[in-house]
Amino acid sequence: MPDTLTPDSLNKIAYETFQQGKQAFGFAHKTLSTQFLNTFAETKREEPNPPDPKMLQLLQSRIKDLLKADWEDAEKNVYPKQALFANRWDDFFRYYPELWLDLPKIWERATNKRHQEFSDDIDTTGYPAYYVQNFHHQTDGYFSKISADMYDLQVEVLFNGTAAPMRRRILTPLKQHLMSMPVDTGSSPQPRKILDIACGTGNSLEWINRAMPEVSLYGVDLSPAYVRKANENLADIKGTLPAQLVQANAEALPFVDEFFEATTSTFLFHELPADARQNVINEAFRVTKPGGIFVICDSVQKMDTPEFEPLMENFPAMFHEPYYRHYIGDDLVARLETAGFKNVKTFNYFMSKYWVAVK
Repeated sequence: MPDTLTPDSLNKIAYETFQQGKQAFGFAHKTLSTQFLNTFAETKREEPNPPDPKMLQLLQSRIKDLLKADWEDAEKNVYPKQALFANRWDDFFRYYPELWLDLPKIWERATNKRHQEFSDDIDTTGYPAYYVQNFHHQTDGYFSKISADMYDLQVEVLFNGTAAPMRRRILTPLKQHLMSMPVDTGSSPQPRKILDIACGTGNSLEWINRAMPEVSLYGVDLSPAYVRKANENLADIKGTLPAQLVQANAEALPFVDEFFEATTSTFLFHELPADARQNVINEAFRVTKPGGIFVICDSVQKMDTPEFEPLMENFPAMFHEPYYRHYIGDDLVARLETAGFKNVKTFNYFMSKYWVAVK
């Protein structure tokens, strides 16, 4: 360690400490909640392939690589360093008790395989059959306000605090490509437009705004509850225009052809059946301008990280993910090329995989 700590080195130490705290919290929550439920529930649930010490060491190494890339991108000014410390503390303190109260319902639903159970006031009419599921066994699937309110916290716990660093990996290829595109020199140049497909609670759009506040943000999601939550989360972002969010099916995007310079999607494709995956990719191609880019972030796949295959098998066994086993063997590069995308590149970080495709 240098004799004199610079502000930058202090920031790095603070960032590493912040991430270590999130990892410890996620691990502690999962351990305590599992022990609690296994103690009081009639039926015990255990991972079929619990990670051994070698696997845990490999996971820690991959997390280290992820956080190193996250810090380096902030140093390169892909996004501001203060963004690394962003956290919705109000939502955490408000909804973390709800997370505990919801656990027995999730446990009972998972034990009894009630995968399509919804509250009486939930109307699922008109939605694709594949969407009418309690993904992750969560209460009301993606249909209710409380589901939208707790979602980000649930994901942070699931990934031990690494969800945000994984999402931020889309920003470097996205920003680099947009900066390389010809500048509009017309009499009234328009800001570049980015569409996030299945925007959920607005997380990816928020990170895109932090990296590129000058772009116009668009989002589409099938859940009205999640669109409302995204509008709430994005209400105070700094940009040229407010984020424009629409409730719609990504298989039939409500936008004209070649409207966006870039399209993105984060953690969507593993929750789609095969034909829907292709339909969404086709729609992304349709609405992206020639020369534009499509960036996907989703789960790792067997073809890239066979060493994580036991963990991939655990995921659908412990959570309700009916399309995941097909996804981890699916060739999304071929699907992107079938739609018309070119120069498809892929890379991995921790438990996530990325596809970068050009139209």
